[in-house]
Amino acid sequence: SHIYRVYSGNLFLMGNLTTVTEFILLGLSNHHELQVPLFSIYLLIYLITLMGNILIILITIDTALQTPMYFFLRVLSFLEICYTSVTIPKMLVNFLSDNRSISYVGCAAQMYFLLFLGISECFLLAAMAYDRYVAICNPLRYRLIMNRRVCLSLVVLSWFSGNVVSLVQTTWVFNLPFCGSNQINYFFCDIPPLLKISCTDTSSYEMQLFTATILVNFTPFSLILVSYIVIISTILKMASADGRHKAFSTCSSHLIVVILYYGSSGLIYLRPKSTNSPDSNKVLALMYTTITPILNPIVYSLRNNEVKEALGKILGKIFFTKTLFTS
Repeated sequence: SHIYRVYSGNLFLMGNLTTVTEFILLGLSNHHELQVPLFSIYLLIYLITLMGNILIILITIDTALQTPMYFFLRVLSFLEICYTSVTIPKMLVNFLSDNRSISYVGCAAQMYFLLFLGISECFLLAAMAYDRYVAICNPLRYRLIMNRRVCLSLVVLSWFSGNVVSLVQTTWVFNLPFCGSNQINYFFCDIPPLLKISCTDTSSYEMQLFTATILVNFTPFSLILVSYIVIISTILKMASADGRHKAFSTCSSHLIVVILYYGSSGLIYLRPKSTNSPDSNKVLALMYTTITPILNPIVYSLRNNEVKEALGKILGKIFFTKTLFTS
């Protein structure tokens, strides 16, 4: 067989195998006239996400909110800031640039951090569910059980789990041979679009990926499900209507975030292959990479009276300081 040499600057021939040294992210749209409007929209989304989650962190530092629930919420907001910062800045640059390349190492790093942060969030949401379970089902021992050491251990465990799984998955993907086309029909480096451009049979890996995704998602989700079955059962047994309402209100924000996160990410990785299409995958990916992180601070701000009160105090201080200096 003939050996073809490619001098495009991103493909080099090694024996009979062409090795990809960089990838091209095709992005959300190939229409040039849409690039600037899309840049403006996602820049605004990114800035609101950053400001919203930073504000949640600042609010929950308030001395009145030094409880395990708000400690986990601070960590969640930190993860959301990091998560969006892995994808959106590169996407924004690509909107205004004709060069949409990302290096091989850069692509691997982006995938690793996306998986690490996403899986860590899965387990963190399970830790938050456990916190609500203890608070509602065992309130007298809540402070004793959910002490600082336990909370830190749960966060470290969630990060450790995310690190192990993401390291294994990223190593698997980037041990596959990539030859021929280096164009990724996506706006970031994710597993499904990279498998499509691999020049080997990936069916066995896809099965491993499907199994790993079920295990990684099902483990924390099952813990969340069991926690809320017990929580709801306990709440329904409460004699006081005010007590039931207060208990439900402390759980509702977390439940909404769980539904948003698992709903969008599950549709990407657990849908049958026959129903997948590049455009639908991009829409779903936008949900869990941009929309969910921007909604989290909004959900917790609107549905939590303590957060609203702390936000009011901060805004009051800002307004008072501004009035003092302008008068």
